[in-house]
Amino acid sequence: MTRIVAGALRGRRLVLPRDTRVRPTSDRVREAWMSIVGPHLAGAAVLDLFAGSGALGIEALSRGALHATFVDVNPPSLAAIETNLAALELGERGTVVRRDALRWLDEARPEADVAFADPPYTEDQAERLVAAFRARPFARVLGVEHRATRPVAGDDTRRYGDSAITFCYAP
Repeated sequence: MTRIVAGALRGRRLVLPRDTRVRPTSDRVREAWMSIVGPHLAGAAVLDLFAGSGALGIEALSRGALHATFVDVNPPSLAAIETNLAALELGERGTVVRRDALRWLDEARPEADVAFADPPYTEDQAERLVAAFRARPFARVLGVEHRATRPVAGDDTRRYGDSAITFCYAP
């Protein structure tokens, strides 16, 4: 289990997907991530791409975001997100989309204030996501978690042990 770090839902527990391939963002990294994007969260629309348990989007909702769209293709992840939203009574503030995140971005053409992405470390999804953002920004700020040893070209990268978050800002 993981917990919401701060905000109105601080301390509430989240259900994790029953899938060993899902790697939840650590509390330490999530806290640092939220501190960086915090000024953009009040009243924000957020995207949680490759959402896993939905922890990033739910953390943003806890800290003042108005709505979060959670995008994942993995059935255990989708079930965990739905369970978490229901348990925290956030159903009206969250939309769950069962789609590949990169395909969904291309088809839906969303516009958000903040986008979080925690794609699988074993693939080139982080690089592809940044390229898609550069071609057509879908948020004011995008944060992508990735393996620290595999750099991603962005505007600012922060390292946290084996993980890193690269931020990209819309022009």
